[in-house]
Amino acid sequence: MPKPAISVAMSVYNGERFLPLALESVLGQSFGDFELLVLDDGSTDRSPDIIREYAGADSRVRPVIRENRGLVASLNQLLAMAQAPLVARMDADDICHPDRFAKQVAFLAVHPDYGVVGSWSEDIGEHGEALVRSGADHPLVHEDMLAAIEQGEQLICHPAVMYRRDVVLSVGGYHAAFRHCEDLDLWLRLSGVTHMGNIPERLLRYRRYPDQVSARHSTEQQIGSVIARLAWEERRAGRPDPTENLARLPAIDDLDTLFARPGIARVARERVALSLRWSPAAMRDKGFEILLDHVREGGRREGLWRTVARLVRFGEPLRALRLAAALARN
Repeated sequence: MPKPAISVAMSVYNGERFLPLALESVLGQSFGDFELLVLDDGSTDRSPDIIREYAGADSRVRPVIRENRGLVASLNQLLAMAQAPLVARMDADDICHPDRFAKQVAFLAVHPDYGVVGSWSEDIGEHGEALVRSGADHPLVHEDMLAAIEQGEQLICHPAVMYRRDVVLSVGGYHAAFRHCEDLDLWLRLSGVTHMGNIPERLLRYRRYPDQVSARHSTEQQIGSVIARLAWEERRAGRPDPTENLARLPAIDDLDTLFARPGIARVARERVALSLRWSPAAMRDKGFEILLDHVREGGRREGLWRTVARLVRFGEPLRALRLAAALARN
C-alpha cells in the first residue's frame, strides 16, 4: 500500500463526549489522503469502543488501545508510528474545518523552508456555542513568531498544527518534563531549526470548558512554560539547555542549581506569579502560595492589590486577607 500524505495524530483520554464530532471532522476533510492514528491512553469511558467503531467503518483509522502513559508519551508514540512525512495534530474535543488539511498541505508545498504551520482558531464552548475571543491572533510569519517569543506571547494552537515529521524528530520530539506545556517547549526548540507560521483562517474550532486539561492544570502549565522560556534563553545565549534530558521539572526553588546560576529561581517565581494572578483555578491551588512567596521576596507588586479584590470575587476571602497582609508588610 502507498504511504499516505498525512498522518493525523490524536491522543484520547476519556473523550467519549466530543470524540465522534472530532473524528467525523477529520474523516470529512476535502483532502483525504491520510491515516488517522487514534491512540486511547487508558480511558475508563466508552472512548475505546468509539475508536474501534470508526476503525471498523473507515480503513484510514488506525486504532491503538493501551494503558495510561500520559500525553507526552502518547504523542511520541504517534510520531514513531506515523508513515507520512507530514503530521497533523488533532485533539479529541475540537473540530476541523473541512479544508484544513488541504490548505496546510498547500502552504507547506510552496514554503519548503517552513517546517511547522498552524492556523487561527475559533473558540467554542462545551455545547458548541461561539465564544467571544480576547487577545490577538497567533503570528503569521516566522519573523513575527520570533518577536512573539521575545514578548512571551502565544505562538501556535497545538491541535491546529501540521508539521514535517523529520524536523520534529530532529529535535527529539516532545520532551517528557514539560507536561501540560509540551507544545510550547517544542515550538521554542523548533524556532531555531526551521521556520514556523500560521494560516490567517480559522481552520479549527477550539473547545473551551471547565474540565479540559489547560483549565485543571493551569499552575503546573505556567511553571513549565516559564522554565521552557528560560531554557530557550539559555540556548539563544549559546549555553547548554539544562532541561534537555529531564524526565520531570524541578521545583522553582531548585532552578538556581539546575541552571548553575543564582537568581534564576527568583526570576521564574516572579514570571509565574504575575501570570497566575488572573486565574481563579491557580489562585485556589498552589499558584497562590507562589504569589505569596513572590511578594515576600520583595518582587514586583504592580496590580497585586487588585488581585486581593479578585480573590474576594473568586470566593477566597481568607486568601485575600493573607495577600493583603503580605503586601502591607513587604
